[in-house]
Amino acid sequence: MKRGELDDLVAYATIARTRSFTRAAAELGLSPSALSHTMRGLETRLGVRLLARTTRSVAPTPAGERLLRSVESAVEEVEAGLAAMGEWRGDPSGTIRITTSQFAAHTVLAPALPKFLLENPKITVEVSVDSRLVDLVREGFDAGIRWGNNVDQDMVAVRVGPNTSLIVVGSPDYLERNPRPQIPTDLDQHNCIVYRLITGGGLFPWKLERDGKEMRTRIGGQLILDDPDLAASLMMAGAGLGLILEQKASPHLLAGRLVRVLDEWCIPFQGLHLYYPSRQVTPALRALTDALKWKAPDPEQA
Repeated sequence: MKRGELDDLVAYATIARTRSFTRAAAELGLSPSALSHTMRGLETRLGVRLLARTTRSVAPTPAGERLLRSVESAVEEVEAGLAAMGEWRGDPSGTIRITTSQFAAHTVLAPALPKFLLENPKITVEVSVDSRLVDLVREGFDAGIRWGNNVDQDMVAVRVGPNTSLIVVGSPDYLERNPRPQIPTDLDQHNCIVYRLITGGGLFPWKLERDGKEMRTRIGGQLILDDPDLAASLMMAGAGLGLILEQKASPHLLAGRLVRVLDEWCIPFQGLHLYYPSRQVTPALRALTDALKWKAPDPEQA
């Protein structure tokens, strides 16, 4: 396309849409005579009449209608692209789509979003809570929040939470009926609640660690689940021993609903990370990243 032809097509689409040279000229910031000259030149180059003119009206010809259908969609895409540039200037604006787990949504996003949205009134945040590890690009997400262990190396990742661990717990009732395990291999004799991975469909392995030493143990039981909240409820109900995040277990341990076993053993987890596929992020996503970025507590204030 030669220089100036795009402007001519935009001018034509504006005339066809407004059905008026006067209104189109005002919208485009041109004079009606200049716009008329532009249209005569376009029709001459294309060798076809695009507009039917009378003293009172102007309307596309059948050939003009066909061109209009093609031009309008292209113009709309260009206008949408230009409008999106608003996200890159001035105050951060636009919509941020995030995929995350239920735990991350409650512990990372819920505490931070009210203040963030108040300070950024032009930003909309759409949160999709999903246990699956989704493809950000294919499913149209700007970013995700997952455990650091699950973030691909080609992603840009920013820590938004501290390291944590899975611990082994059971209810007081269960431990009254069964001997308390002393070492990981004792779990072979227990009814353990097994977690099935949403991605891949396999069973989550119990690779317990102590002082950097890993011990993988065989576990089995009558329950196989894919929901950690249901698993926690069944642990408290005495259905068996299970793994639970230390933060989630804390209130139940304090209340006596759960008891930690194998105290020195756990499954360490890298902290939660916000991640995205490109370093070219919008100001809106950059603002949210800065708001969520985890800061290690000051030991002097602890």
